[in-house]
Amino acid sequence: MKIRALIVDDEPLARRGLLRLLKKDTDIEVVGECGDGDCAVSTILSKKAHFVFLDVQMPEVDGFEVVRRVGPDRMPALIFVTAYDRYALRAFETNAIDYLLKPVAQARFEKALARAKQRIADKSKGDVVRRLIAALEQIKRHDEYLNRLPVSENGRILFVNAEEIDWIEANGNYARLHAGPRFAEIRETLNALEHKLNPRDFLRIHRSAIVNVHKVKEVQPWFHGYHLVLLQNGQELRMSRYQSETVKRLGVGNCSPIKGAV
Repeated sequence: MKIRALIVDDEPLARRGLLRLLKKDTDIEVVGECGDGDCAVSTILSKKAHFVFLDVQMPEVDGFEVVRRVGPDRMPALIFVTAYDRYALRAFETNAIDYLLKPVAQARFEKALARAKQRIADKSKGDVVRRLIAALEQIKRHDEYLNRLPVSENGRILFVNAEEIDWIEANGNYARLHAGPRFAEIRETLNALEHKLNPRDFLRIHRSAIVNVHKVKEVQPWFHGYHLVLLQNGQELRMSRYQSETVKRLGVGNCSPIKGAV
């Protein structure tokens, strides 16, 4: 993949010089040139360059103001370019990779470019690691959901597989699990169970009912903003009023009202 570079300088001659040096490197693709700070800000945000050669002294919006407007989180790798070395300390305070003095010598340019490439490679590795950690955290959260629920029956502890449950009914401080023709009670509130079951598989449709979304046959609009949830086993459950997000989660589009509903 090509490394995308942006050149920002109010002097056309300086831009041409940097462009000539960059074209010698086959890894680089110049995605744009800007002659002022306003153009630099919009191009940095739209072109998503990997790094930018940024002139310090420009009329109205200088290089430091460009960095401030773009923001540190969205600013690509940065090499400042200027005719004056008095800006060097402030440039490095912005976390710039390097600082080039005009006219830019080829050897000095190549050293700065090598630093930019290394910074981009390090950032890419860091992004991969962060994505991997996020994926592992997602797997961990998935594994923390209950796959089996323990129930007490005649002094024994039996386990009900979560995927076998049709729906769960609130019963005070207990919850009643309905799985086919069988049901069992566990000492757990519906609120607690809602957070222990995988939200991709179970959905709270009412303050007193959770359904297994894979057991839902259809959803029908009912009276006054309510819906009826019909399970595969023929069980009908009432959904709380105006739960449009819940209806979407159940994969239901536009429903036609039940005949006779008002």
